[in-house]
Amino acid sequence: MEKKNIFKSIDSFFNRLKSKDIYKRLFVNPLTYVTGAVLLGIFNIVTFAATGHGWGVTGVFTLWGTWIVKPFADISTFANVNQTAYEAGFFNSSVSVRNLGIILGALLAVLLASQFKIKKIKSWRQVAAAVIGGLLMGYGARVGLGCNIGALFTGISSLSLAGWVFALFLFGGAFVGSKLLVKFFM
Repeated sequence: MEKKNIFKSIDSFFNRLKSKDIYKRLFVNPLTYVTGAVLLGIFNIVTFAATGHGWGVTGVFTLWGTWIVKPFADISTFANVNQTAYEAGFFNSSVSVRNLGIILGALLAVLLASQFKIKKIKSWRQVAAAVIGGLLMGYGARVGLGCNIGALFTGISSLSLAGWVFALFLFGGAFVGSKLLVKFFM
């Protein structure tokens, strides 16, 4: 009986919160670009202060792949695997934990905004575009030694020329990719 009362009070709290303006500003309405930029800057500073290195996302994907492949292959022959980081495990990698937090935080934000929905696939061309685009982005992140967070955002904020070169090619790739998307997949 006690559990039902707890769940009722939690549900009542969230229902009252949903009717408030602050709930809508935080979870339903999009943030302004300035607010987003300030938050990203704060996250970058906190990440650097807490870990001693810049904010990155894709560098750890090599380890994730290695942890998945380990039962099927001899990973000691893999060239780009940091053995020390690999042996430390998932929860001893600050990047892995941060990535997990980003994924769970995004899910929580969508749920709190009541925007979660499973959509019907409109066409297999869209599936093909998503798969091809995802593979190209993943390949580009590994070849470019980072994604838009690690190579671009952290690179530019640390005054690295590589960040600006990455930005140039990122915008060029986005332009070409959008033209191809419209021509072949829409």
